[in-house]
This record gives sequence, structure tokens and C-alpha cells, in this order.
Amino acid sequence: MERIYLDTSIFGGYFEPDFEVWTKVLFDRISKGEFKVLVSRLTDIELQNAPQKVRDLANSIQKNNIEWLDITTDSVQLADKYIGEKVVGKTSHSDCIHIAIATLNYADVLVSWNFKHIVNHIRIRGYNAVNFKYGHKILDIRSPREILEYEN
Repeated sequence: MERIYLDTSIFGGYFEPDFEVWTKVLFDRISKGEFKVLVSRLTDIELQNAPQKVRDLANSIQKNNIEWLDITTDSVQLADKYIGEKVVGKTSHSDCIHIAIATLNYADVLVSWNFKHIVNHIRIRGYNAVNFKYGHKILDIRSPREILEYEN
């Protein structure tokens, strides 16, 4: 079963007209048990200020289908390396932590709607150059549309 890391943008995307179709298909496939969902404590923290319907969506995922991942010292240090290597600026530190957590926990793919700082071919190359440089796995980073199109 493919292990997919969901960043915070995925939950909000469920209710956004530009993203809802693909996000709803993704959540339908998750509810059928087709993916093991990886969610970090960072996502949990970021969702605390989200609208209730977004929090309810996050809580609707079957608990036996979720693997909770902690924010570790190693993940923060790797995130700092992304910034130090100028993949993104300091204001994107939380995005970098998502990438680092997914990398260090061997996610098959990180799924996001954040095209500015995450699902962006230049950024993806940068994150993976840092991962390679420091001996970590190359991380596949995609939007829900990409992972669903590739699998069907």
C-alpha cells in the first residue's frame, strides 16, 4: 500500500473550487483504504486555526489508516538545510518541515496543493538535491491530480 504524506493544503483544498474535484477523489480513495495516510503533528498544529469543516475532514480519516509522525530534531535540522541551501526562504520553514518529515519517514509521495513552495519543479529539484547531498531518499512530490492520473 502506498504511503502518502498529506500536508495541510490538502484538507483545505477539499473545499476550494479549483481543487475540490481531485481532492474529493483522493479522499474517496483514502476512505476505501487504498492509501496509508501519513500526517504530521505539524499538520495537526496548522489545522487548529482552520475552519471547523476542514478540521472535521481531517478527523474523518479512519484512525487505523493514519500514521502520525512527530516533528523531530532531525526533521527541523533537515528543514534548516533546505533553507540554508536556498531552496526556499526562511518564511517557508513550516513547508520545509513537512518535506523533511515526509523524507525522513520514507513517504512514497508527499501530496500538496502548495504550488509556490512545494509542488514546483524548481523547488522539488532543490529539496531532492539537498536530500541526495545529505544521504536521504529522493522524495516524490505531487498534487492530488498527478498521483490520481498516474494511477488510473
